[in-house]
Amino acid sequence: MKIIESAKNDWIKQIKKLEKKKFRDLENRYLIEGEHLVEEALNYGGDIQFVLVTEESLPSYAYILEKIEEDKKVQVTYEVIKHLSTLPSPQPIMAIVGKENKIATTRVTSHVLLLDNVQDPGNVGTMIRTADAAGFSKVVLGKGTADVYSPKVVRSMQGSQFHIKLEETELIETIAGLREEAYQIYGTELNEEAISFKDIEKSEKIAILMGNEGQGVSADLLKETDQNIFIPMKGHAESLNVAVAAGIVMFSL
Repeated sequence: MKIIESAKNDWIKQIKKLEKKKFRDLENRYLIEGEHLVEEALNYGGDIQFVLVTEESLPSYAYILEKIEEDKKVQVTYEVIKHLSTLPSPQPIMAIVGKENKIATTRVTSHVLLLDNVQDPGNVGTMIRTADAAGFSKVVLGKGTADVYSPKVVRSMQGSQFHIKLEETELIETIAGLREEAYQIYGTELNEEAISFKDIEKSEKIAILMGNEGQGVSADLLKETDQNIFIPMKGHAESLNVAVAAGIVMFSL
């Protein structure tokens, strides 16, 4: 097992750069923190490249380390963990994981969630986690949407990136491809022609399009939908948080 005791180590400096999107994209990998996420990566086909763990916590995480190749284990000090972590009180284990996962789980449906310019990392991670819980097969992140591998999104997903397919691409092209596969595309906008989400005709091939927190779905994409939907509200609030709205619609399907 490799041992690193200084945050000034050159290898640690390279790992620290993964906090920034351009380095995650360049190296095609990212950092996950904590026992739960490392275990999820291990159990669901995550491309674990290295596991970093403190000497004091080796016995606690022996059940994880026994499944990791020896050349992928790195013993570090807690100071190194704190240097790499984005949390105020980090756990003494983390891992460097490749972006590509082997998604081996069978989805309940073929439903797809499309995210258009959703900028808040917490919202993005929450919607991916909810899509996973609701049995959706895939989440597609369009232009302007928060980077799925940023630390805040990764924390919000809670390991769902290892269970459900994720794509970052142009939504116009995605919608065109889904239509060729006979998907019904539902946008989310309150207008005279919109219908209640309760009136969606149930089908195995449905795509739900959620938009920006303030501006909603872009006009160009709304033109490509088959039908727009809204959530009836009984109180005085003008709108719902986008992640809450997505959860309501996804579980209704």
